Amino acid sequence: MTFGFAPASAAASTSAASANRLLEPAEWAAAGIPLLRNPREVVSGLHARHHPQPATAVIAVLDPDERLRASASFVRRPAPADGWMFRNVLLAQLRRVIPHDLRRRTPVRTAVLLYCREGDARWTEEDGAWMWGLRDACTLHGLRCGAYITLTRDGWQVLGEGRGGRRPHSASAPEPFDTSEAPPPPPRTGGAASEVLRRAAAAR
Repeated sequence: MTFGFAPASAAASTSAASANRLLEPAEWAAAGIPLLRNPREVVSGLHARHHPQPATAVIAVLDPDERLRASASFVRRPAPADGWMFRNVLLAQLRRVIPHDLRRRTPVRTAVLLYCREGDARWTEEDGAWMWGLRDACTLHGLRCGAYITLTRDGWQVLGEGRGGRRPHSASAPEPFDTSEAPPPPPRTGGAASEVLRRAAAAR
């Protein structure tokens, strides 16, 4: 997979970053985002569960062993790319599917974002807005900010890392669910947190 930049002048890019809250690839790479041990497995699992089409985002929360704890998908509304707006919608989805970890001194769970879009694998300002939104939403929900992954006609790519593959891609059919990682078992504790996770699992 190749990694590059969509055509844009430096001045325009800087202006957009200031106005719309974007993260450039260099800023993202310098942020110390934890690497996924098996990105292909994560991507294939999310693709099998949500079968995203272009303009669909999938937010997922992984435990320290990279097991999926919760996920949600939604379609991006037509509007200018703005990190603030993306942050708000990601935070709303996280609050819907999993309790926050704000009481912990150090985050133990990690949120990753898979975004299916048109175009090629090169970074765009829309990607920069999603990166900004993911990082801020994770901070506000007590999670570690994890990988940002694009799914295009060329395949999938973990932006800022240069890792990717040809399948799945934005037009591929989902793999049979039983070949992917099994859904996590429900937590043994009762209460509101368990109810949230049960509803999220039922919605997938």
